[in-house]
Amino acid sequence: MADTNKQFDHVTAKCRQIFIDKMQDYGASWRIFRLHGITDQLYIKACNIRQRQETGVSLVGDDIEGNLRAIINYGITAIIQVRQGYADAIDMSNEEAAKQYDMVLNEAKELMLRKNHDYGEAWREMSKEGIVDMILAKIIRIKTILEHEGKTIASEGVEGNYFDIINYAIFDLIHYEG
Repeated sequence: MADTNKQFDHVTAKCRQIFIDKMQDYGASWRIFRLHGITDQLYIKACNIRQRQETGVSLVGDDIEGNLRAIINYGITAIIQVRQGYADAIDMSNEEAAKQYDMVLNEAKELMLRKNHDYGEAWREMSKEGIVDMILAKIIRIKTILEHEGKTIASEGVEGNYFDIINYAIFDLIHYEG
């Protein structure tokens, strides 16, 4: 588990740097996204990965690892949006956005550590394709929950699914970088 802890930190450090760099370019423009919009972005990235896994070709040059990093960052911003709601304009400083990002990422790591304890790091035996399929299934679940105005009967809500998406994308990045 110590390796997973270090690998988690390694792959998420790159994601965080991308987030910080994009904040310098665009500010917190992502604050205008409603959950449907962020979830659609997650769907597009996951579909691109699946297409690339199936064909081995990208005509626009998107790579799988870059899309996985985008999924992690969109997942984190989605959780921030779940908690704070969307805004009609940039209403968050870069510093506050980074603070929120770090808080959600820390929660994702804590969840990953607890689940790894209980599941014995079973994700290490999953295929890269299986992990992307799980991400897509989670995205479709979120879309369905959003269609039901966030109401669930027997399932976790959207926030739990976003956390799972983040952690599955981290696991896949660990697979690709390992």
